[in-house]
Amino acid sequence: MNLSDSFFNKVEKKTKVDKDTILSLANKLQNGNMQDENTLREVIDTLCQMTGKKISKEQSDKIISRVQGGKVPNNIDKMF
Repeated sequence: MNLSDSFFNKVEKKTKVDKDTILSLANKLQNGNMQDENTLREVIDTLCQMTGKKISKEQSDKIISRVQGGKVPNNIDKMF
């Protein structure tokens, strides 16, 4: 999918997250081993930086445990 710069400009204006950061995260999610703890921690850290939110080590550990345990839906429709 080819996303235009105007799309990224709109996202950046609303979220303060630049195109390179978004593409980097997308690449990690697409190519990363989502069973690897280090990859998951990188993704979590990136999301925390992007959103300006902080989570505790316990929360991070819980997210990693759920992802590694297959307790996260593969289909977004199943999340709601």
